Amino acid sequence: MVSRPWLTLKISLLVSILTIGCTTSETNNISEKLTVGVISYGDGSVSLGKYERFKNHIAAATKSIVELEPAYNEQQALEQINHKKWDIVFAPPGLAAIAIGKELYIPLFSMEGVNNRQRAVIIVRDEQPLRKISDLSNKTIALGEIGSASGYYVPLYDLYGLTLKEIKFAPTPKTVLEWISNNTVDAGALSEKDFETYQREFSTTKLRVLHTSRWIPSGVVLLAPTVDRNRQQEIQKAMNDAPSDITSDSGYVPAAKIPNYDQFIKLVEKVRPLEGRVQKVPAILLKDATTPTPTPTPTQQSPTPI
Repeated sequence: MVSRPWLTLKISLLVSILTIGCTTSETNNISEKLTVGVISYGDGSVSLGKYERFKNHIAAATKSIVELEPAYNEQQALEQINHKKWDIVFAPPGLAAIAIGKELYIPLFSMEGVNNRQRAVIIVRDEQPLRKISDLSNKTIALGEIGSASGYYVPLYDLYGLTLKEIKFAPTPKTVLEWISNNTVDAGALSEKDFETYQREFSTTKLRVLHTSRWIPSGVVLLAPTVDRNRQQEIQKAMNDAPSDITSDSGYVPAAKIPNYDQFIKLVEKVRPLEGRVQKVPAILLKDATTPTPTPTPTQQSPTPI
């Protein structure tokens, strides 16, 4: 006959084992945290609220704790990517080129159709005697926010070799046109789409396109190289199966082909060494600071075509 104290002890042990088992099961059902990086500057600026349903969908599908983390400037975004703090990134072209080329982030989906392909344009007042890129030597130019593909990286590439009187940084594309209109700057860079959108607001000033760039690839959704393969497949499936209203709000297109970034990565890599001198007056857009700066021409000073 089993004594009452021994029976009580056995029951207590059984309850403890069951409790530990349930706790372990619950813990195993909660995967590691996923941090989603979203951009609130330049070409990729999007309201954080648009990602809320995406966050909830991914959390439910992957049984993860999902957090949204915005970046308000390129330096902040690059630091997060460099330290692999972002598992998923909704990256505009400039940031995507660095993340893929240098930090080995993996493209998952294109943002084609939402953050579509675009071109950069350099705008001047029509009455100015400026007809080609080399005419901008010793002029004051407005660029967009650092990190913007159409307002920063691509225009800098096209201006390579010039010595500019000064570079001013405009907080918005509309500001670029305002500065051109009121003679604050001689020329300014922005996306072709933004120029078409805002030029009607400056009807009293006749504006002209001095230069149109190559096509810029669409933005992409990236995955950190630190995410293991099984986890990657789980995230990719969840994103691919997301309802259309969620994909539309968060800005990616599961059916779209992922753009080839090889050439654009090379472009950004050529431009980044210039970043230390764009704030200087004058702004000498050459990699070698000791290089003489005669009046350049596109054939003399432009970087090797890519």
